[in-house]
Amino acid sequence: MNFPPLSLSRELFSKLGTHRVIAKTTESTRNICKSTLYLFLALATPFIAYHGYQSYTMFWSSSLSSSRSPITDAESLRRQRISSSELYNPDVSSKVPVIYSSYYDISFLGIEKLHPFDSSKWGRICKFLISEGHLEKSSIVEPLEASTEDLLVVHTEAYLNSLKNSVNVARITEVPPVAILPNWLVQMKVLYPFRRQVGGTVLAAKLAKERGWAINIGGGFHHCSGGRGGGFCAYADISLCIHFAFVRSNISRVMIIDLDAHQGNGHERDFGNDERVYILDMYNPQIYPFDMTARNYIDQKVEVVTGTTTDEYLKQLDKALEVAWSNFAPELIIYNAGTDILDGDPLGGLKVSPDGVVQRDEKVFRFFRERNIPIVMVTSGGYMKTSARVIANSIINLSNKGLIDTKVHNGRR
Repeated sequence: MNFPPLSLSRELFSKLGTHRVIAKTTESTRNICKSTLYLFLALATPFIAYHGYQSYTMFWSSSLSSSRSPITDAESLRRQRISSSELYNPDVSSKVPVIYSSYYDISFLGIEKLHPFDSSKWGRICKFLISEGHLEKSSIVEPLEASTEDLLVVHTEAYLNSLKNSVNVARITEVPPVAILPNWLVQMKVLYPFRRQVGGTVLAAKLAKERGWAINIGGGFHHCSGGRGGGFCAYADISLCIHFAFVRSNISRVMIIDLDAHQGNGHERDFGNDERVYILDMYNPQIYPFDMTARNYIDQKVEVVTGTTTDEYLKQLDKALEVAWSNFAPELIIYNAGTDILDGDPLGGLKVSPDGVVQRDEKVFRFFRERNIPIVMVTSGGYMKTSARVIANSIINLSNKGLIDTKVHNGRR
């Protein structure tokens, strides 16, 4: 996903000069300082030497007594956090693997309307599905909020602490007025909905493994990595979902298929050197984020330039899926199904029709459902009010084609 750049200018800071005051001392003062320093070193040297020897001894004894490294310790802590998490706990036995919470939707004094993303689209998707008889409200899975311990599976403490500053959140969400709001309000009205969606994406992997598919009506924050956010993406839900699947669902090979119009630089940075994850990214290289470092981590780049039409887009997708399948044998698919490829989207630059989006989703689901590979879908970016209707139509089409089943049968999907 992507949003217009934060309008807070850095010019102000560059214009501010700094002045250094250089203290001058007399020769006698310098001599006094030197004498004091020599005296201190003479008295302190035995103490420093003794403790240095102790530290040296402790270092080698700990190295010899344990084969653990900082990397393995970090991995052990990650697995411990995942194992103790409650995000896989909601009872879903009588529900379908469609995940949504009313807490997803962001609304606060109209501030959410200051950029093109429709932050109420998630709720409107479900309203379309429910009102037209394709989904029962009681059958929808409601996820838990991702806790700090959950988020630390991927994110650094420094990054999570940075979100306690409203200016940083304003930069990430690209909504300038957020910068002047008290952080407790930003946490409640902006970041809490995101953490709920993270919980939904994480849970979707469990449901997909059990049922063959799962759709998180939200999620897809593919510009966020473990150490930084951007483009309205404050938490790395895709990366978190994959790490949870490794530990809790015994998955060892994951394929990310990112069909949002924008490059998924967040998960690319997180898994750039991880051979367990294969990344197929089909994106417009002429738009945000221009992350050349992350592009080096993409296993399979499919660049669709501004103006690409429906037929050409779908042809390239067909070829890409075949190549991906020949290169990698996934046990789980994470499908980032952004709708900013739609013709008329103010940020995507592509010219794919609404029916083309429906066909795109059907192609991806059919390709992997026929091969019995579990698939998780997240909805990611899309900056027109029509996106919600298109996503709902796509889910209806998947159901009509028998690729998913949104009905509850005998108390269980």
